[in-house]
Amino acid sequence: MYQSLLEMERKLDWTITRKRMEIQDTLSRNPSTTRTLRIFVSHTVSGQSWQAGTESDNLTHSETGENIPAWQLKIEGRLLEARIILTFLQLPQRGKDKGPPRKFSTFIKRMMVEFDRDTNVYPENNIVEWPRATGHHNPPLDGFTVRRTGDVPTHIRIVMYLDHYPEQYRLNPDLSSVLGIKEESLLGVVQALWNYIKIQGLQDKADRRLVRSDERLRAIFGVETIPFQKLPEYVKRLLSPPDPILLHYSFDPSLPVVEPERPTAWDVEIKMEDAALKNRMGVMLHTNKETSVTLAKMDEEIALLAQSLHNSHLKRTFLQSFADDPAKFIQTWLESQSRDLESVLGAGASEGLTLRQEELRRSEFFRLPWVEEAVSVQEGLRLASKGM
Repeated sequence: MYQSLLEMERKLDWTITRKRMEIQDTLSRNPSTTRTLRIFVSHTVSGQSWQAGTESDNLTHSETGENIPAWQLKIEGRLLEARIILTFLQLPQRGKDKGPPRKFSTFIKRMMVEFDRDTNVYPENNIVEWPRATGHHNPPLDGFTVRRTGDVPTHIRIVMYLDHYPEQYRLNPDLSSVLGIKEESLLGVVQALWNYIKIQGLQDKADRRLVRSDERLRAIFGVETIPFQKLPEYVKRLLSPPDPILLHYSFDPSLPVVEPERPTAWDVEIKMEDAALKNRMGVMLHTNKETSVTLAKMDEEIALLAQSLHNSHLKRTFLQSFADDPAKFIQTWLESQSRDLESVLGAGASEGLTLRQEELRRSEFFRLPWVEEAVSVQEGLRLASKGM
């Protein structure tokens, strides 16, 4: 039973080590997840004809000296909470561990806002472009505000390129129909293609480093065989930047607003680093001090119990052999003790003698205190035998 436990422990240690290595490999690649980004678009107006006498109108008069119709567009966004993940992570502890939320502009690579209106009447720039800032002079933003003058109905087109992690690509239509995916990262596309190769049995039987193209892959890549290490290179040729997010928004600033309008909202999916999963896996790799101390104590207890079992086994074997054949046991035991004594005294095999031959050759050996007693006993035995 103890040997079975040891074998099970070895298998468990091997499994834990393998899982730990897999987690470390996953952490090196930074796990990703899909989250929902909610985008809000709204507008406010000032100086319009229906606002005569209002506070905003007075503000316009005080700032410009004349009543100029104007409006401003606001584009904001925030990341929705992942409720399922938060429940798994224990919501009561979330408050102290939660970091500051990411700014809306950090989710965007590039954005263009186009205003559809007559350039003869409004010659000012009707296209606003925002490239994401990289320096300290342009910090991340919670939203964008665009101000323009005018009182005519306006249609706005927002073109937004999201900053996915990992980088996303749009697949060639033919490759997309084979793999069943439209947009994915390079690693995801290569993995999907490898799954297709394994399912179709396209790996060469003799040289496992080669992939034999079937009819569909031959039409896509144009080759009969593909070296396995060159799969990413072939895949890259069929990838292109993903389509941008298109948002359309219209309003008429000349119409009075009875109630404050709610902002129009759109939900878009975005790939980003899964910080929660990364933290959980990090905890699995780095146990706390209390757990390490507990494991060390358990290892010591197991070692003591194992030694106790071993000693009990030796004692049982010793007594069992004595019970089976006492005479043979005594003889074997004496021989064992004699060998041990020779080992302790540094002597080799001496035909049953337990003293070293070198000591017998020295005269000092026979002047020891026990020699006189030994001679008396020997002589007494000899005289007694003669008298008999």
